[in-house]
Amino acid sequence: MSEISEAAVLDALRTVVDPSRGIDLVTAGMIESVTVRGSNVGFTLLVDAHRGPAMEPLRRRAEQVVQALPGVTSATGIVTAHAAAGTAGRRPDFAGPEATEAPLSEIRHVVAVASGKGGVGKSTTAANLAVALALEGKAVGLLDADVYGPSQPRMLGVTGRPKPIGQDTVAPLENYRVKLISMGLLAAEDTPIAWRGPMVQSALTQMLTKVAWGRLDYLVIDLPPGTGDVPITMIQQTPVDGVVVVCTPQDVALLDARKAIAMLQRAQVPIVGIIENMSFYQCPDCGRVDHIFGEGGAAREAERHGVPLLGAIPLDVVVRESGDAGTPIVVARPDGVHARAFRDAARALIRRIEAVAAEETA
Repeated sequence: MSEISEAAVLDALRTVVDPSRGIDLVTAGMIESVTVRGSNVGFTLLVDAHRGPAMEPLRRRAEQVVQALPGVTSATGIVTAHAAAGTAGRRPDFAGPEATEAPLSEIRHVVAVASGKGGVGKSTTAANLAVALALEGKAVGLLDADVYGPSQPRMLGVTGRPKPIGQDTVAPLENYRVKLISMGLLAAEDTPIAWRGPMVQSALTQMLTKVAWGRLDYLVIDLPPGTGDVPITMIQQTPVDGVVVVCTPQDVALLDARKAIAMLQRAQVPIVGIIENMSFYQCPDCGRVDHIFGEGGAAREAERHGVPLLGAIPLDVVVRESGDAGTPIVVARPDGVHARAFRDAARALIRRIEAVAAEETA
């Protein structure tokens, strides 16, 4: 099989004309990136924000011409947007677009995992929570919405590309009984995803609604860290049942967690609980417990906001090593203290979500 070149993909895309401008996609500067992984090709179409909803026919046509190239088995185009002139720097209003309900009709509960800052183990927590929910007998999906740093494919040991189903839907990949979709499956691991402007919602919407999730008990969404446009818009436009906030014990990290909680409260999104990561270190030889980053911070924060502390995850290099190896700690060491902590957190999450659902239907 001959190697597929980026130049060949671009030549194919030059045959697709944007009718609103009368020139092809490449000449118009609308092709932001092209990624070739074996016989699978991905590309992004950059458009003005107001054109996003009208781009679907053009995106499909672009996929068709790339798919027709010799040796290509799948082609995936993603529409992303930049702000129109005069709108750069604006933030979305919290009373913005209504959540998209229909594409998630077969999903019982949507739970987002958020953090006020990076580096607190949010993605590790999301991966282990998803697998722990699956171990509790739940049908689980995981949406890696951390567009700038998609790490879930590595953490779940998933490789390859989502296979197309029909014209505009793909099948998620799966491991450890968790269905996964991630930008990391659409671009090479070492390729930076440099989105222009403040909007990446079009790409995230496609990852959410153009995926054949099937019937799920839980869809876990790994949000980007912080309180910027992406996490705000994602939770604003998705029917989220609740958010789990991940933090670490030290005061500086708790300050950022408070900002995340304030953002969620302003967006009127329910917080279902807090998980304290790196809570303590337990010596594997003598059993001594050291609270390296402080003690009780997350518990006090949870009490302050009237939400449960779902779990306290010990600090240990094995958690990081298992994630890097593609085997979450709940699978790698199922009888260990870290796995038990994640399993307990998953059970607490289930109880909390079911309690909230019962209150809403009462």
